Amino acid sequence: MQNSLLGLYQAPEKSWRLSIAPMLDVTDRHCRYFHRLLAPKALLYTEMVTTGALIYGDVPRHLMFNQEEYPVALQLGGSEPEALVHCAKLGQEWGYDEINLNCGCPSERVQKGAFGACLMAEADLVADCIKAMQDAVTVPVTVKHRLGLDYDESYAFVRDFVAKIYDVGCRVFVSHARNAVLKGLSPKDNREIPPLRYEVVAQLKKDFPDALFILNGGIHQLEQAKDLLADFDGIMIGRAAWHEPYLLRDISQAIWPEVAVADNKEVMLKMTAYAEKALSEGAPLRAVIKPMLGLMNGQQGARHFRRLLSDVKRLNAGDITLIEEAFLPFC
Repeated sequence: MQNSLLGLYQAPEKSWRLSIAPMLDVTDRHCRYFHRLLAPKALLYTEMVTTGALIYGDVPRHLMFNQEEYPVALQLGGSEPEALVHCAKLGQEWGYDEINLNCGCPSERVQKGAFGACLMAEADLVADCIKAMQDAVTVPVTVKHRLGLDYDESYAFVRDFVAKIYDVGCRVFVSHARNAVLKGLSPKDNREIPPLRYEVVAQLKKDFPDALFILNGGIHQLEQAKDLLADFDGIMIGRAAWHEPYLLRDISQAIWPEVAVADNKEVMLKMTAYAEKALSEGAPLRAVIKPMLGLMNGQQGARHFRRLLSDVKRLNAGDITLIEEAFLPFC
């Protein structure tokens, strides 16, 4: 049963207290390596990978990751149990610590594939998918979901959705505390316009006391994060990890004060070495640099820092010395 696997998440090396959200076109392996420097014990997620991409596409391109990323979870997008089982097995074979099913993405492209947030209307199918994956792999199988669809804010809807999945043994729910509006709002709008309802996730936690509920949505300040950690099993940081990545370092130090995090000089040295390795493997320098652009936001000199790291000619030339040049004033 999935319940027996909860110890994996409560172990120090795989703590659920802090995780970084799966974000399309953001949380690739270069971004995850950078985030690991700032939050040594956080749980990192891949971008959502569709079952079709793994079944018909380039598996190594989608599943390759750095050993330094552990613990790292694979998020899948799909709605067919057999396809999800195949991909969950691949995820386990490649060494991922967890398989997560996306039931929260509201984009039209995902809706056309009949998965993501629209799966919340098909709780029985989601339960079948989760059960099939649980039977096929030994790593935890979890769900990331919204609180409702469109403008229906009925608590009964999300409670019944969670209950169906809980009944097949799932005990870890990553709850984005907003509804998903499937028509009329862009993915960006869906992250901002539907109201946050943390109290609904708190009620789920009361109604399913032996499950873990990880709160996602609207968390962008240290004090806010600390307050929420008092009420939930963990928090998941989304776009703030992209726009203000230094927040990860602050939250990590608040949760695990005994665990050292990389200061700016160490980030500079390790990202320079990482960039050299990535370039030797054929990765473009801009992909390595991109996650670091917001690290100095709010500090004097942040604009110059971003400008240096965004120099098109030097990026195209693979000039990794721009990392040291940008970081030195902050070291």
